[in-house]
Amino acid sequence: MFAFLLFLILIPGLAISQERSKAKGNENLVQYVNPLMGTDSEFKFSNGNTYPAIARPWGMNFWSPQTAEMGSGWMYAYDAYTINGFKQTHQPSPWMNDYGQFAVMPLTGKLKFIQQDRASWFSHKAEEAKPHYYKAYLADYDVEAEITPTARAAMFRFTFPDSDSSYVVIDAADEGSHIQILPEEQKVVGYSTKNSGGVPDNFRNYFVMQFDQPFEEAATWQDSTIDNNSLQKKADHVGGVVRFTTQKGEKVHMKVGSSFISHEQAELNLEREIGNKSFETVREEGRKIWNGHLNRIKVEGGTSDQTETFYSTLYRTLLFPRKFYEYNKAGEMVHYSPYNGEILPGYMFTDNGFWDTFRAVFPFFNLMYPEMNEKFMKGLVNTYNESGWLPEWASPGHRNIMIGSNSASIIADAYLKTDGDFDIQTLYEAILKNSKNEGPMESVGRAGVDYYNKLGYVPYDIGLNESAARTLEYAYDDFTIYKLAKALDRPQEEIDRFAKRSQNYRNLFDPETNLMRGKNKDGSFQEPFNPFKWGDAFTEGNSWHYTWSVFHDPEGLINLMGGEDQFVAMLDSVFALPPKFDESYYGQVIHEIREMQVVNMGQYAHGNQPIQHMIYLYNYAGQPWKAQYWVREVLDRLYSPDPDGYPGDEDNGQTSAWYVFSSMGFYPVAPATDQYVLGSPLFEKIKLQLENGNEVVINAPNNTSETRYIESMKVNGENYSKNWVDFNTLMEGATIDFIMSAKPNKNRGTDESDYPYSFSKNNDIKR
Repeated sequence: MFAFLLFLILIPGLAISQERSKAKGNENLVQYVNPLMGTDSEFKFSNGNTYPAIARPWGMNFWSPQTAEMGSGWMYAYDAYTINGFKQTHQPSPWMNDYGQFAVMPLTGKLKFIQQDRASWFSHKAEEAKPHYYKAYLADYDVEAEITPTARAAMFRFTFPDSDSSYVVIDAADEGSHIQILPEEQKVVGYSTKNSGGVPDNFRNYFVMQFDQPFEEAATWQDSTIDNNSLQKKADHVGGVVRFTTQKGEKVHMKVGSSFISHEQAELNLEREIGNKSFETVREEGRKIWNGHLNRIKVEGGTSDQTETFYSTLYRTLLFPRKFYEYNKAGEMVHYSPYNGEILPGYMFTDNGFWDTFRAVFPFFNLMYPEMNEKFMKGLVNTYNESGWLPEWASPGHRNIMIGSNSASIIADAYLKTDGDFDIQTLYEAILKNSKNEGPMESVGRAGVDYYNKLGYVPYDIGLNESAARTLEYAYDDFTIYKLAKALDRPQEEIDRFAKRSQNYRNLFDPETNLMRGKNKDGSFQEPFNPFKWGDAFTEGNSWHYTWSVFHDPEGLINLMGGEDQFVAMLDSVFALPPKFDESYYGQVIHEIREMQVVNMGQYAHGNQPIQHMIYLYNYAGQPWKAQYWVREVLDRLYSPDPDGYPGDEDNGQTSAWYVFSSMGFYPVAPATDQYVLGSPLFEKIKLQLENGNEVVINAPNNTSETRYIESMKVNGENYSKNWVDFNTLMEGATIDFIMSAKPNKNRGTDESDYPYSFSKNNDIKR
């Protein structure tokens, strides 16, 4: 065995080749995932704004190496040289930051417990990051640190040198923490209350750490002072230290469990998920779980970069929303409510911004994970019952950020596609409440709702920012309510009301510019108007980005613009215009602006969500080949499996889900309809294994970087000219055959009967 390992070490290229061969033969797809994709980011510029989330799918806790100081949303930066701890994290975004975090750090020699002092140099050459496993060599201490997690626990393995001063430092974080060392049990317990908002007063993340070796010595610390005479501390910032005497290569194992309920529940989570399992057993279980998920979609025929990017984005799509529930001694599902602080039965999920994820993440779940999405819906029922509102941005409770009431889209799409086993009546009640009321903060309910319901838009001049963006998103959400109301056989007056409101986007259309524009209470448009101005009437974008936010009715927008030719000319202009901008609303050039500016795609700002569906709109105006061209441009130019591999914020899986869907050749432009709009498939072959046992096979055998255009297409052996595929066809199992070409076929998909759904063309309600 030793000789074989030495052989692989001496010939690294062969080792890599054999690993790749094994991956193809045994579907070891986790090997293609790079959790470091997107980590070369910072406040002023995002290449993803990700961190290496070492986790199980939708896990309650993630783990990450930490290179930044405590409290920084950018906890891990690819260009950093030192690691100062390994952190349990619940952070959905650097902009939201973290809650309930704590960290551990192994070291040798002189004891250093303050974060900056204890940091050790490391190199990516001696680092391994996979979804289920992380390893780093801490050069200053000659220690190798390894992590493998479960959903609510984790196991560490520290390989120490020959030393009588081998330590593990526990940092319970500031803003209120507790630590207690129990040497006779080889255990450390504590809690962290550190958070960035969205928690009740009694919030705590309780943890227990169980070591497999006795402590030679133990101490606690507070702030910058060590206390060798105390094994327990509670203050603003406390921690603990345990010391071991080790021989070269000796391994110290540490099991960690945590809970938002109690120390006893943390112990239970640890025992239930790890118990007496070895490190290798937990790691192998994690590998199998991730491989099970990744193997639901198998891609063939792409480049190594495309394959790695695909599975890295698929991994990101499966991280959020986070499980926020646990199982008590009786095996009953319970959760700490981040809304009222009580321990209650049932599902709870968190760490999600629906402004981002309604677009592709939840539609992906409805296609590939309908059973999981039913659980998400049950969690929404509990959120509404416990807080009185739907969680438009939760982390872990309501947070006052972003706009819209896009929970309507998520709920409607889930019910319409699955007719699921969840309390749709309560969720519909919650949706209706949103449509009539402002919430206790702008992010829940509908800010400006009285104006919207009376005038048909949120006015620009009432002191409420982002008025045009709110109007456009409310109108789309009202369309999804209309669809859901019909499915639930609600009163016709109610159905008609939301059908009519779905057309409120028309109230902001400015025929002089062919763009959406803020409108005042008196019906006049805002003055002055700069379509390149970010923010103001829009959300993290400008009019060129938000004009296309008519997901449900492109035909209506086409008619407003004067017909298909003018509509296509406006779409073309997005890419043809220079990347000019007006940042005066923000007082600085925000990172989203820079990310648009630098990629040389004009006004197309794929790094942020509002415009991500826009390319697919060519399909609604008889020029689908332009969608095919630009989809492949974005796939090829703006994504890679590298630390700078995203074109902007990844955002809870949304920018990843765009890549996953687009690689398959279609995208859910309008959730709550049953159609996926065509783009250009990236691989020669993709197989989707659906939960119902059926399989979707997407063939494009001559697909290359040069052949991005669809010459012809068959669905289940029949010639197919439409610019969309429908949900039911896919769910019944389907074979989709593409013949790709280096030249566009300008005759395919050009008849109006081939266009995807638009409310103005397809609905049965007359305006």
